[in-house]
Amino acid sequence: MLVPRPTYLQKLEKLANKQIIKVLTGVRRCGKSSLLQLFQQQLLADGVQPEQIQAINFEDLAFSKLTDYQELYRYLSQRLLPDQMNYIFLDEIQNVPNFEKAVDSLFIKSNVDLYITGSNAFMLSGELATLLSGRYIEIPVYPLSFKEFAQAKPDQSLQESYQQYLLRGGFPFALQLPDDESFRDYIDGVVNTVLVKDVLARKDKSDSTLVRRLAAFLTDTAGSLTSPKKIAGTLTSMGEKTTPNTVASYLELLENAFLFYRCDRFDIGGKKYLSINPKYYPVDISLRRALVGQKRPNKGSRLEAIVYQELRRRGYEIYVGVMQQTEVDFVVVKDGRREYYQVSLSLDDEQTYQREVRSLRLIDDNYPKIILTEDPGHFDDQGISQVNIIDWLMGE
Repeated sequence: MLVPRPTYLQKLEKLANKQIIKVLTGVRRCGKSSLLQLFQQQLLADGVQPEQIQAINFEDLAFSKLTDYQELYRYLSQRLLPDQMNYIFLDEIQNVPNFEKAVDSLFIKSNVDLYITGSNAFMLSGELATLLSGRYIEIPVYPLSFKEFAQAKPDQSLQESYQQYLLRGGFPFALQLPDDESFRDYIDGVVNTVLVKDVLARKDKSDSTLVRRLAAFLTDTAGSLTSPKKIAGTLTSMGEKTTPNTVASYLELLENAFLFYRCDRFDIGGKKYLSINPKYYPVDISLRRALVGQKRPNKGSRLEAIVYQELRRRGYEIYVGVMQQTEVDFVVVKDGRREYYQVSLSLDDEQTYQREVRSLRLIDDNYPKIILTEDPGHFDDQGISQVNIIDWLMGE
């Protein structure tokens, strides 16, 4: 079952037939391959002939001989139609050493429209960035948003879908799994694959136990300020002896594998960025099931992680706000416009409400200030909006 993803398809439509390489990046199993399939179906529906399309998934053993970049180039070149546009889709291209050389040679052909995917940010660094500078556009792909998740379950109420999303997150294939045990096994497999192929394989003398405990720690403490020194101290106290430098190197690898995202702090009053004590958020809340298990969940942390990833999907730069010894969960910027977000399960308690609005009231500008909560309704208090989380997630 291919889940419709109209937002991504619209992006690809706008870039189709333009001489720029479309690079889709994101964690494994987030739906990049399915998105390419959906787009190929759309091309065929628009009149493109099947012979104009070449699609290779480098995780398929049938194409193992093409992991030599020269052989790959010969294979594709021999199948190009001379007087028509050729659409080439190369999935998980990072499995081809020196793939950028083949990609560059294909790019210079005026009748080639090129789409590639990868599951590690390393593919956009080093020689690729140098060789293809200005020739590609990156399209980050994430697991399903709540809106996509809900639209894939039209027979359920939004409230039912929301409760399921809190538990299962947005990895597309998980929608098809009938029971909790199957879901848990699947998510555990996704996490293990990422840790082995995209983290451990990229570090000499890697420590699988350490990296899994680090990933579990980041998941369990999502939304908390931290640092390599603090993490190293905590893990060492738990019996996993390590150093801040080792932790820092693994944090970078986990980010490059798109499994976790770093959110730096921003001093709102001083208008300056702070590079110490960031927060980390998992790419999807389902990671908790694989890494933390049945430990009592922090529902507020899960909600904050959902909001963070939704803001990423919407294309915002995201920071943790600091304002006179208080904190704003998210300061976001897009097209020169700033917005402020607080996330709270409920504001029914007056003391909780006053705590959440305090930092927002200290901000002396007219940019939108929003508190997202599970409480029903939409309210406005002196320019601070209280918005129901489901309404907000379905709103864009």
